Parts: sequence; structure tokens; C-alpha cells
Amino acid sequence: MRTIYLAGGCFWGVQKYFDQFDGVLQTAAGYANGNTGAPKYGQLKDTGHAETVRILYDESKISLAGLLDRYFRVIDPFSVNRQGNDAGTQYRTGIYSEDPAALAEVRAYVRRAERKLGRPVAVEVGPLKNFCPAEEYHQKYLEKHPGGYCHIAPRFFKKKE
Repeated sequence: MRTIYLAGGCFWGVQKYFDQFDGVLQTAAGYANGNTGAPKYGQLKDTGHAETVRILYDESKISLAGLLDRYFRVIDPFSVNRQGNDAGTQYRTGIYSEDPAALAEVRAYVRRAERKLGRPVAVEVGPLKNFCPAEEYHQKYLEKHPGGYCHIAPRFFKKKE
């Protein structure tokens, strides 16, 4: 089992998107890499946290590169502090890990993506400084509220490999 933390704009859609893939064992919407220990949703503009999804996955069923392939399908990698209609530092894109080997793999992946895309991406890559699960009402939000806003197009919620 491995864990990766993906910030890709509003965590509602990111969580729903990754929950559908075989090998993803558990997800949690939360707040990562900010300046305080346990922020609340309404404080994010002041704390430096990014809306982030913690993904626990079975690497025998889905690789880190496979997760990153899927991640890059649903973000605008050039957008700074914005995804869809959501704007602010809490909506920045980022890939975080506590595992130095995973970070090396992520950095190599991002370098390849930048060569393929022809320019640098605005995706933070770095060590996880902190992660605090979001309030319960944010967990699996789009499952509870299917009509809720999401910057990820609905077609991506129909299992794509």
C-alpha cells in the first residue's frame, strides 16, 4: 500500500474521480501544506492550505504513474491557483508525498509531461508538510449531492482507464 496526496482544485470532484479506479483503496478530502495545524473550510484563504485528496492505493493494481496519468487528464496543469470557476491558493494544483522515492518518481513524471506539453506546468511537487481531513460534509460530497458543482466534466466520472 502506498499513499499520494493530490491537489487538483475543488476536492469534491478529485475525490469522486479517483474513487472509481481499481486499486484505489481509500480517499479522504482534506487540507494540505498550509501554515496551521487544523484549518476549517472557511479559513483556507488565510492558512495557505490546498484542497487535497489523500489516496491510499494498491500499487499491484494501479501504479503511481497510472494515478498521475489520470490526474493530468482532469486538471489544467498551466493554471495558477485556479481550476474551473474556483480561484484562490486553496485551489492550486500539487502533488505531495511523505516518501522521497515517490517524490523522485513524481518529479521525473512531471519533467516528462513538461517535455510532452512543451512548457513548464504550474503543479507544485514536494514533500507533504501536513494534512488535515476536511469536515465530514465534504467527504464523498458528490456522492451525497450528485448535482453539486464540479470543475471536472461529468464524462470523467464514468470509469476511464
